[in-house]
Amino acid sequence: MNNYNKIAIHEMKQWQVKMSKKPFFLSNIPKAMQNKMNSFIPEKAHKVITEAIKNMIRAVLLGSEVTSSSPMINGSLETREKKVKEKLEFYKKTAAVSGAGTGAGGFWLGMADFPILLSLKLKFLFEVASIYGFDMKDYKERLYVLYVFQLAFSSQERRNEVFREVANWEEYAKHLPEDINAFDWRKFQQEYRDYIDLAKMLQLVPVIGAAVGAVANYRLMNQLGETAMNAYRLRVYKLGMLKEN
Repeated sequence: MNNYNKIAIHEMKQWQVKMSKKPFFLSNIPKAMQNKMNSFIPEKAHKVITEAIKNMIRAVLLGSEVTSSSPMINGSLETREKKVKEKLEFYKKTAAVSGAGTGAGGFWLGMADFPILLSLKLKFLFEVASIYGFDMKDYKERLYVLYVFQLAFSSQERRNEVFREVANWEEYAKHLPEDINAFDWRKFQQEYRDYIDLAKMLQLVPVIGAAVGAVANYRLMNQLGETAMNAYRLRVYKLGMLKEN
């Protein structure tokens, strides 16, 4: 096995430990506060937010299915990950520009950045999946993308749950519903919204919003890149396409 693969497997195993860590007791404090705040939001509002994010993600998923590249059939892990890193740099810069431009406009333009950033993240994940050789015409591969997304942007408690499913994806996927409407959109949107609230709130403030938006978007996209690479390394490792010796 070449040196690149050894390093990749080592990084993947470190990432697995990180994904499996039990939540630190202090990490529950901001989550509890957020849950309390959510309890003050009317149920009707929750439903509206959930439906809006559900429809937006469904539109992005369908659009990405049409525009995403064909799966990369041949290529070493090093070759594939060089392409992934190139894509990541492009998306990080694009997300930073979006965050700076919308953040400079204060509250309403700052709000507009949320769907833009979400679309960029999902499009990036589709491209990563294709580079690792997975066919995004497969409905369950599109669902895997959403699970990877949750790994990147959820509380540690939720991350533990999702990682157990991702780590045994081939078996877990056999029992998934065929209907995309059966996906737990409510939990998905609430975890995502809660996770990025602290990172993004200052973007809504005029003057400083541009700088905050650029940095926050860049870092969030970088975090997604690290998660995606290791999640797909795990997939190919489990499938026997990446060996230790």
